[in-house]
Amino acid sequence: MITASGGAAPPRFTLWREVLMAYLAPALMAGAGGVASAQPDLTIAACTSIAGTSAVVATLIGSWLQRRGTRGGWLTTAPRIVPTVALAIAAAAVGALVAWLVTGWTPGGTTGDHGSWPDRLRLDLPLSSALAAGIITWRWRGAHTTRRAQR
Repeated sequence: MITASGGAAPPRFTLWREVLMAYLAPALMAGAGGVASAQPDLTIAACTSIAGTSAVVATLIGSWLQRRGTRGGWLTTAPRIVPTVALAIAAAAVGALVAWLVTGWTPGGTTGDHGSWPDRLRLDLPLSSALAAGIITWRWRGAHTTRRAQR
């Protein structure tokens, strides 16, 4: 797509592509880090708690933004960084709450034979949630602002 000024416009916000990238990017990066540093726990977590959390959060926030964001309001009128940071903080808080609930309900005797996954969740869930929410909001806002400016 070419804009009136002759430059190429960013692609439209397509949720399935965003969710796919929200899974693949952290899975590949964290997985490569786990392989390079010989940390099998990180390699497994890359495809499960890290990338899985990113994909779920990207799906939830991306679909919410597509429904809610078209009505205007603070999501489209505030500077781009404001909704990005606000949703990233909110997602991190929810991710931390979920991690706390999951690790709090894990019986003490079951963690010994499963490695350090409960401890990993305390970091993986909030961090993955914040990054996915921030990136998906930033990309949605960029696509939405560009389309609105072209009208």
